[in-house]
Amino acid sequence: MTAVSVFEVRKDDLARTRISERAAPAPADGEILVKVDRFALTANNITYGVVGEKIGYWNFFPAEAGWGIIPAWGFADVMQSNCPEIPVGERLYGYFPMGTHLIMKPVNVAENRLMDGTDHRAGLPPVYNSYARTKSEPHYDASMDNERMLLFPLFATSYCLYDFLADNNWFGAEQVIVASASSKTAIGLAMALGDDDGSPEIVALTSSGNLGAVSKLRLYSAVHAYNDIASLDAARPSVIVDMSGNGAVLSELHRHLGENLMYCANVGVTHYEENEMGPHFNREKSAMFFAPGHIQKRVQDWGVGVFEKKAFTFWRDASLKCRDWLKFETATGVAGLEVAYRKILKGESEPDRGVIVEL
Repeated sequence: MTAVSVFEVRKDDLARTRISERAAPAPADGEILVKVDRFALTANNITYGVVGEKIGYWNFFPAEAGWGIIPAWGFADVMQSNCPEIPVGERLYGYFPMGTHLIMKPVNVAENRLMDGTDHRAGLPPVYNSYARTKSEPHYDASMDNERMLLFPLFATSYCLYDFLADNNWFGAEQVIVASASSKTAIGLAMALGDDDGSPEIVALTSSGNLGAVSKLRLYSAVHAYNDIASLDAARPSVIVDMSGNGAVLSELHRHLGENLMYCANVGVTHYEENEMGPHFNREKSAMFFAPGHIQKRVQDWGVGVFEKKAFTFWRDASLKCRDWLKFETATGVAGLEVAYRKILKGESEPDRGVIVEL
């Protein structure tokens, strides 16, 4: 009998965690049992938890009432198979629980990809239900596994944000102010904007402790601290892309920009205890950005596969550039995952570090 360990959090209090132990069910006809091997842990996972009810992230891997399993991007190997198209030993990349095993139901199986057709996932965004069969991928490079787990989901969002802003002609802005500019999604966005000669100026907003690290990236034309919002040029039409969801910061930023706030894209909510918006927050010019929705729009605009190829090319090139400064740290086992999770939850992770959990 296969023992399963799962890391769970309280939906209403992400600081309360537990490790749940159970026996893995045998795969039914058409199903497979996979062993989760490795996955990345970032502030993006905290966002999944904060907006789990609103956007549906808790629905991918259901848990006991009141508890939730936060999804993560990583690799898993097929241990048992009752699906003729998927052999034991197949290696998959995609969306997995923070735990050791998962029962999946492969559908729409292609040479290098499959969908998880488990009933409760039917209404969830297709991008999260799609898994790569890495042994059949023509572009697969095992040396980039860490970057793929850590950076691809973030940089895919970065590229979506860039494409969204460009598609809307930058909302008439002369500058894009990126809040929580040390986050990897922000760094990816800055790279994408920097590659476009027609994009507005890119301005960073970050904590005072990260000013030096963000400046060293040389991706932003100017770098400002949260406690120095008044130094931002409020005379220029501006777009805000916010990665943190810090309500006090956003409220003050909206007040400072006034009528020159053209649009605010709310992407992350890693400051989960501070995400109540302040009195000056302009809701009429703000919206939550949901990358899978933008991807589906581009599929309709351009056809299947076009956006994915553009995003893949950007991710690969940007990830290679990140090797100059990005260092990986390993958390071992579910116990190591819990320690790393608490550090990220408290905002104590370093911007030049990436955590890979090995189970």
